[in-house]
Amino acid sequence: MAENSKAAKAAGEALDAAAAAAKDAKRLSKTLPKKVAKKLRALADEAKKASQASKKKIARHPRKVQKKAVAATARVQKAAAKAEARSAAESPVAESAVAESTVAESAAPAALLDEALRATLPTTDLQSLTVVELRERARAAGHRGFSRFTKAQLIDLLSS
Repeated sequence: MAENSKAAKAAGEALDAAAAAAKDAKRLSKTLPKKVAKKLRALADEAKKASQASKKKIARHPRKVQKKAVAATARVQKAAAKAEARSAAESPVAESAVAESTVAESAAPAALLDEALRATLPTTDLQSLTVVELRERARAAGHRGFSRFTKAQLIDLLSS
């Protein structure tokens, strides 16, 4: 049996992170009001589906599989943060103690989602990446205003 390439290993890690993000988002959605949790559950299902790529697909197109899994994980993470903020804003002042405990409980899955996203971004040499991949990393890291940066500027941005 042939060894996995670096790209295939990174894709496998991204798939694992997407599966973990989906599981955490499902758990978080149970603590939220139905209306707020509906979209989060849909995105969690999408992330779970993205994490179920076949070995054949991983072997043939590892970067494409990794990109889909990372994108699904990022969407779940963004929706989880938005749902937490919305549920915190909608909670009544009289039930502030209940709301604080709910937010504290839901913060743990959001932290896990953030860790899962970071795990999907392998720590390779930035010089070996293309400009498109560097832009994806900058976008995932939350940077803005880098669309016209050169490769050297992107590397400086990501390394700082």
